[in-house]
Amino acid sequence: METTYNELPAKAKRFLTQLSDYLGIPLLYYGSIQRADFFEGHSDIDVDVFTDNEDSTLNMMQQFMKRPSYKFKKVAWRLHDSKQMVYGHKIMYKDPQDEFKVEFSIYNERFKENVLAEHIKKTVLPWYCTLILLILKTLHYKMGIFPDEIFSYLKNKILTLFIGEADAEFVSVEANKKRGGHGEEEDIEKEKEKEKGGRR
Repeated sequence: METTYNELPAKAKRFLTQLSDYLGIPLLYYGSIQRADFFEGHSDIDVDVFTDNEDSTLNMMQQFMKRPSYKFKKVAWRLHDSKQMVYGHKIMYKDPQDEFKVEFSIYNERFKENVLAEHIKKTVLPWYCTLILLILKTLHYKMGIFPDEIFSYLKNKILTLFIGEADAEFVSVEANKKRGGHGEEEDIEKEKEKEKGGRR
Protein backbone atom coordinates (compact mmCIF):
# COMPACT_ATOMS: atom_id res chain seq x y z
CA MET A 1 0.00 0.00 0.00
CA GLU A 2 3.03 2.27 -0.33
CA THR A 3 2.11 2.69 -4.00
CA THR A 4 -1.24 3.86 -5.35
CA TYR A 5 -3.63 2.63 -8.04
CA ASN A 6 -4.17 6.20 -9.18
CA GLU A 7 -1.33 8.59 -9.88
CA LEU A 8 -1.00 11.07 -7.05
CA PRO A 9 -1.33 14.72 -8.10
CA ALA A 10 2.18 16.11 -8.56
CA LYS A 11 1.96 18.62 -5.73
CA ALA A 12 0.46 16.06 -3.33
CA LYS A 13 3.10 13.50 -4.27
CA ARG A 14 5.90 15.98 -3.56
CA PHE A 15 4.37 16.93 -0.19
CA LEU A 16 3.81 13.31 0.87
CA THR A 17 7.26 12.18 -0.24
CA GLN A 18 8.87 14.99 1.74
CA LEU A 19 6.78 14.12 4.79
CA SER A 20 7.68 10.43 4.59
CA ASP A 21 11.37 11.29 4.30
CA TYR A 22 11.11 13.72 7.22
CA LEU A 23 9.41 11.12 9.44
CA GLY A 24 11.56 8.23 8.25
CA ILE A 25 8.34 6.22 7.99
CA PRO A 26 6.60 4.83 4.89
CA LEU A 27 3.11 6.21 4.24
CA LEU A 28 0.45 3.64 3.42
CA TYR A 29 -2.44 4.60 1.14
CA TYR A 30 -6.01 3.32 1.25
CA GLY A 31 -9.49 4.43 0.20
CA SER A 32 -10.45 5.75 -3.22
CA ILE A 33 -6.85 6.58 -4.22
CA GLN A 34 -6.54 2.78 -4.54
CA ARG A 35 -9.74 2.39 -6.59
CA ALA A 36 -11.30 3.49 -9.86
CA ASP A 37 -13.67 5.96 -8.14
CA PHE A 38 -10.98 8.50 -7.21
CA PHE A 39 -11.77 12.02 -8.46
CA GLU A 40 -8.65 14.18 -8.52
CA GLY A 41 -9.22 17.56 -6.92
CA HIS A 42 -12.27 16.30 -5.06
CA SER A 43 -11.51 12.99 -3.36
CA ASP A 44 -9.51 12.93 -0.15
CA ILE A 45 -6.21 11.05 -0.15
CA ASP A 46 -6.29 8.65 2.79
CA VAL A 47 -2.99 7.82 4.49
CA ASP A 48 -2.09 5.51 7.37
CA VAL A 49 0.98 6.28 9.47
CA PHE A 50 2.16 3.49 11.77
CA THR A 51 4.83 4.25 14.35
CA ASP A 52 6.53 2.82 17.43
CA ASN A 53 6.70 6.28 18.97
CA GLU A 54 3.39 8.12 18.58
CA ASP A 55 4.38 11.21 20.55
CA SER A 56 7.52 11.78 18.50
CA THR A 57 5.71 11.19 15.20
CA LEU A 58 2.87 13.54 16.15
CA ASN A 59 5.34 16.25 17.15
CA MET A 60 7.22 15.89 13.88
CA MET A 61 3.99 16.02 11.85
CA GLN A 62 2.90 19.15 13.72
CA GLN A 63 6.20 20.81 12.85
CA PHE A 64 6.19 19.70 9.22
CA MET A 65 2.57 20.69 8.55
CA LYS A 66 2.69 23.75 10.83
CA ARG A 67 -0.42 22.59 12.66
CA PRO A 68 -1.06 22.90 16.43
CA SER A 69 -1.47 19.76 18.51
CA TYR A 70 -5.20 20.24 19.09
CA LYS A 71 -5.82 19.80 15.35
CA PHE A 72 -4.86 16.14 15.75
CA LYS A 73 -8.11 14.50 16.83
CA LYS A 74 -7.82 11.56 19.21
CA VAL A 75 -9.89 8.58 18.09
CA ALA A 76 -10.80 5.09 19.21
CA TRP A 77 -12.09 2.61 16.64
CA ARG A 78 -13.60 -0.83 17.21
CA LEU A 79 -12.54 -3.04 14.32
CA HIS A 80 -15.30 -5.02 12.66
CA ASP A 81 -13.65 -8.44 12.33
CA SER A 82 -11.30 -8.69 15.30
CA LYS A 83 -13.40 -6.46 17.61
CA GLN A 84 -10.09 -4.95 18.72
CA MET A 85 -10.18 -1.39 20.04
CA VAL A 86 -7.68 0.69 18.12
CA TYR A 87 -6.49 4.07 19.40
CA GLY A 88 -4.83 6.79 17.39
CA HIS A 89 -5.11 10.28 15.94
CA LYS A 90 -6.59 11.80 12.79
CA ILE A 91 -6.01 15.07 11.00
CA MET A 92 -7.29 16.46 7.72
CA TYR A 93 -4.59 18.44 5.92
CA LYS A 94 -5.73 20.85 3.22
CA ASP A 95 -3.28 22.27 0.75
CA PRO A 96 -3.07 26.09 1.14
CA GLN A 97 -4.01 26.48 -2.53
CA ASP A 98 -6.81 23.92 -2.09
CA GLU A 99 -5.35 21.60 -4.72
CA PHE A 100 -5.54 18.44 -2.58
CA LYS A 101 -6.69 17.12 0.79
CA VAL A 102 -5.10 14.35 2.83
CA GLU A 103 -6.62 12.62 5.82
CA PHE A 104 -3.90 11.14 8.01
CA SER A 105 -4.57 8.35 10.51
CA ILE A 106 -1.73 7.84 12.98
CA TYR A 107 -1.61 4.55 14.90
CA ASN A 108 0.81 2.56 16.99
CA GLU A 109 2.64 -0.14 15.06
CA ARG A 110 0.94 -2.86 17.11
CA PHE A 111 -2.39 -2.10 15.40
CA LYS A 112 -0.99 -2.26 11.86
CA GLU A 113 -1.99 -5.77 10.80
CA ASN A 114 -5.64 -5.50 11.84
CA VAL A 115 -6.11 -1.92 10.60
CA LEU A 116 -4.72 -2.78 7.17
CA ALA A 117 -6.96 -5.84 7.00
CA GLU A 118 -9.99 -3.57 7.51
CA HIS A 119 -8.82 -1.17 4.79
CA ILE A 120 -8.06 -3.89 2.26
CA LYS A 121 -11.68 -5.07 2.38
CA LYS A 122 -12.69 -1.71 0.90
CA THR A 123 -9.98 -1.64 -1.73
CA VAL A 124 -11.11 -4.38 -4.11
CA LEU A 125 -14.85 -3.82 -4.49
CA PRO A 126 -17.51 -5.69 -6.48
CA TRP A 127 -17.96 -4.14 -9.92
CA TYR A 128 -21.44 -2.88 -9.10
CA CYS A 129 -20.17 -0.98 -6.04
CA THR A 130 -17.52 0.74 -8.13
CA LEU A 131 -20.10 1.64 -10.78
CA ILE A 132 -22.53 3.07 -8.22
CA LEU A 133 -19.73 5.05 -6.56
CA LEU A 134 -18.69 6.49 -9.91
CA ILE A 135 -22.26 7.57 -10.66
CA LEU A 136 -22.76 9.00 -7.16
CA LYS A 137 -19.50 10.95 -7.23
CA THR A 138 -20.15 12.28 -10.72
CA LEU A 139 -23.55 13.55 -9.62
CA HIS A 140 -22.07 15.13 -6.49
CA TYR A 141 -18.71 16.46 -7.68
CA LYS A 142 -19.52 17.40 -11.27
CA MET A 143 -23.21 18.29 -11.09
CA GLY A 144 -23.62 19.34 -7.46
CA ILE A 145 -26.83 17.35 -7.05
CA PHE A 146 -26.33 16.01 -3.53
CA PRO A 147 -25.49 18.06 -0.41
CA ASP A 148 -22.34 16.92 1.36
CA GLU A 149 -24.24 15.23 4.20
CA ILE A 150 -26.40 13.12 1.89
CA PHE A 151 -23.44 12.29 -0.33
CA SER A 152 -21.37 11.09 2.63
CA TYR A 153 -24.26 9.03 3.97
CA LEU A 154 -24.88 7.30 0.63
CA LYS A 155 -21.18 6.71 0.01
CA ASN A 156 -20.70 5.15 3.41
CA LYS A 157 -23.68 2.85 2.92
CA ILE A 158 -22.27 1.66 -0.39
CA LEU A 159 -18.96 0.91 1.34
CA THR A 160 -20.64 -1.02 4.15
CA LEU A 161 -24.03 -2.57 3.39
CA PHE A 162 -23.23 -3.31 -0.23
CA ILE A 163 -20.19 -5.38 0.74
CA GLY A 164 -21.65 -6.95 3.87
CA GLU A 165 -19.86 -4.75 6.40
CA ALA A 166 -21.12 -2.77 9.38
CA ASP A 167 -20.64 0.98 9.76
CA ALA A 168 -17.25 1.86 11.18
CA GLU A 169 -17.78 3.39 14.61
CA PHE A 170 -15.25 5.86 15.90
CA VAL A 171 -15.28 7.34 19.37
CA SER A 172 -13.53 10.67 19.08
CA VAL A 173 -11.93 12.65 21.85
CA GLU A 174 -11.92 16.16 20.50
CA ALA A 175 -9.53 18.85 21.68
CA ASN A 176 -11.07 22.33 21.53
CA LYS A 177 -8.96 25.42 22.10
CA LYS A 178 -10.55 27.89 24.47
CA ARG A 179 -9.25 31.30 25.32
CA GLY A 180 -9.69 32.51 28.86
CA GLY A 181 -8.32 35.21 31.09
CA HIS A 182 -5.23 33.16 31.82
CA GLY A 183 -4.36 32.07 28.29
CA GLU A 184 -5.30 29.02 26.24
CA GLU A 185 -6.47 25.68 27.52
CA GLU A 186 -7.79 22.52 25.93
CA ASP A 187 -11.28 21.35 26.71
CA ILE A 188 -11.51 17.62 26.05
CA GLU A 189 -14.93 16.27 25.29
CA LYS A 190 -16.04 12.83 24.15
CA GLU A 191 -18.56 12.26 21.43
CA LYS A 192 -19.62 9.32 19.34
CA GLU A 193 -19.75 9.69 15.61
CA LYS A 194 -20.35 7.40 12.71
CA GLU A 195 -17.56 7.55 10.20
CA LYS A 196 -16.50 5.66 7.16
CA GLY A 197 -13.85 2.99 6.88
CA GLY A 198 -12.59 4.48 3.60
CA ARG A 199 -12.69 8.09 2.42
CA ARG A 200 -13.96 9.65 -0.77
